[in-house]
Amino acid sequence: MTRTTTRRRGAAATIIAAALLVAGCTDGSEPTPTSSGSDPSMFTNPVVRTDAPDPQAIQVGDTWYLFHTNSGGRNVPVLTSPDLVDWTEAGDALPTLPDWADAGRTWAPEAIQLAPDRFLLYYTVAGRESGRQCVGRAVASAPRGPYRDDSAGPLICQAELGGAIDASPFRDTDGSLWLLWKNDGNAIGVDTWLWSQRLAEDGLTLVGAPTKLLKQTEPWEGTLVEGPFFHRQDDRLHLFFAANAYDRAEYAEGYAVCESPTGPCVKAAENPILKSNEAASGPGHASMVVKDGRTWLLYHAWPPGQESSVEPGRQLWLDEVVWENGKPVVRGPNGKPQPRP
Repeated sequence: MTRTTTRRRGAAATIIAAALLVAGCTDGSEPTPTSSGSDPSMFTNPVVRTDAPDPQAIQVGDTWYLFHTNSGGRNVPVLTSPDLVDWTEAGDALPTLPDWADAGRTWAPEAIQLAPDRFLLYYTVAGRESGRQCVGRAVASAPRGPYRDDSAGPLICQAELGGAIDASPFRDTDGSLWLLWKNDGNAIGVDTWLWSQRLAEDGLTLVGAPTKLLKQTEPWEGTLVEGPFFHRQDDRLHLFFAANAYDRAEYAEGYAVCESPTGPCVKAAENPILKSNEAASGPGHASMVVKDGRTWLLYHAWPPGQESSVEPGRQLWLDEVVWENGKPVVRGPNGKPQPRP
């Protein structure tokens, strides 16, 4: 029986056939049509027009695999694409949750490849014992899964700090493996910190002690920061993050520069680098990919005026990031036709 999921921070995510037709999307058997008019070299955002919050993608071979927060009765929806533009639904990457977790609040999954036949998925899920959101990890032999979490309990919970969410794995240039996450302090009215900690070589356990990197301090951030990820560009380590309320137009994306995966980190003066405009509202919780030497940002955004809506929800956007004097500049949200990656 298909269960009903409760989408992140209280917005439901039930996708029905009629809504898909209205949105111009398919049932998953065909790629989402995002070509711009009759010119196959161009595309127009959003690249997924149905609900696809908190997106992250990895490339394996010639295929991109994208994971996002629960929707449509799936714990971890997975989509595939040959080009980052045309996406096809590919089922549930995590069809079975571990015994210690409750269904309905499975958020912000991110995957990493550790070997040709070894993939890890870090995900946020409702921890039954703590009553808070916790971070789990699951393993698969193929990028689309199925991933399996055979652990006896969460990897990270931090229940006394509101829970732990938005885990993001990172392989640094020296080969070390790290995990970023956020304590869900806004759930209980305390500070929201972005944390990092080293992972063991197999990615299944944490090593040493966690480090606080940064918290909400700037007016544009409101009461929270979240959705962190690392990206190293020209040997500079950038920590990207989203801030403010996810269901408001003020939600946006910023970054900091860190000396190492354990900090210290300094926020950029030009933040936010991605914010609402006439094309999209509340853009954020991004991830970054590199294709043919060009850097692209995958992120979710609402249609303007439809913040917190169930349909279409938070759609998937793709915009290029250019590096000017070592600083990331996002060319978006761009709702006009633009060249494909």
